[in-house]
Amino acid sequence: MTEQHRGTRPRGGTGRRRKPPARRRRRAAILLSGVATALVLAGTGLGYLYLRLDGNIEGVDINSQLGADRPKNLDNGSTDILVLGSDSRSGDNAAYGRDEGGARSDTAMVVHVHEGHKKASIVSIPRDTLVDRPACTDARGTEVPAETRAMFNTAYQAGGPACAVKTVEAMSGIRMDHYIEVDFTGFKKIVDTLGGVEITTTKAIEDPKSGLDLAPGTHTLDGERSLALVRTRKSVGDGSDLGRIQLQQAFVKALVAQVKDLGIGTSPKKLLDLADAATKAVTPDSELDSVQELMGFAQGLMGISAGNIRMVTLPVEYDAADPNRVVPVEAKARQVWTALKADRDIPAAATADTATGRADGIVR
Repeated sequence: MTEQHRGTRPRGGTGRRRKPPARRRRRAAILLSGVATALVLAGTGLGYLYLRLDGNIEGVDINSQLGADRPKNLDNGSTDILVLGSDSRSGDNAAYGRDEGGARSDTAMVVHVHEGHKKASIVSIPRDTLVDRPACTDARGTEVPAETRAMFNTAYQAGGPACAVKTVEAMSGIRMDHYIEVDFTGFKKIVDTLGGVEITTTKAIEDPKSGLDLAPGTHTLDGERSLALVRTRKSVGDGSDLGRIQLQQAFVKALVAQVKDLGIGTSPKKLLDLADAATKAVTPDSELDSVQELMGFAQGLMGISAGNIRMVTLPVEYDAADPNRVVPVEAKARQVWTALKADRDIPAAATADTATGRADGIVR
């Protein structure tokens, strides 16, 4: 996200549970549970560490941009978070391509933490999904007009985090409690601080565009190769974003398992390094823009294991007018959002017989 999306930090809004977005930095929604757990583990109780880590966190309150026209603030014990990664190539991310002046949400996941915080359902939204984007107000107060058949990932480009949140809320009918954004370089540093993430490939993956070259077998991926994995598209499945999403979902589970394996007895220095990397990597909403707030949030996620995370892709089909784009299968998409709104598991029927893309179980 560019500097124009940077905001102030007023504490506005109503209701206890649901407040959205945030500010600068990007990438890989992939890291939500790992980042949160890292922050919990880093809670050493030393005041100077709080000050140091607090200084890393930059958040923004976008309630004023969203206004009052939002889904009802339900209080059923669940939590919904929009996790975005952008395709910005500015700053340290320039190594991954030319900066064309406007970041888009390259990765988008709605993370629903069920009541009791023992399990989570995650819905990936393909970036090429055609949606009716609502009118938005960006961080500068500029009105962004509504648009029909807009690619989902242009919402972030058009109006920043607020527009991305408003678009998801319009699609789902669910009010987002929080927003978290992670960038390329932050993603790599967290993985490297963890000591890498172990994944197993059942087939070779060779993708010149992302730079990934893996033989079949078990690999411990460092930050650079992990980033290449979640960016790989052309060499898996049908070559679309749908296949890449399956790689990303497999990586999320591997990352969560890796963080869980750290244990409380891990080196204090490693924990501090991990917390330092995490707080620099994420851009949270204004209700999570301090170490104390992030730790409280993270403690609510500690009981979720990789085995209790259900990951699906929004039910879509290829657009009849443009096969390079997808559109939601409305009846099935409603099943997904209705289940989350009622804090129920997503039924298997909701994602059956749709263009989910196939990575053919290439990573586990």
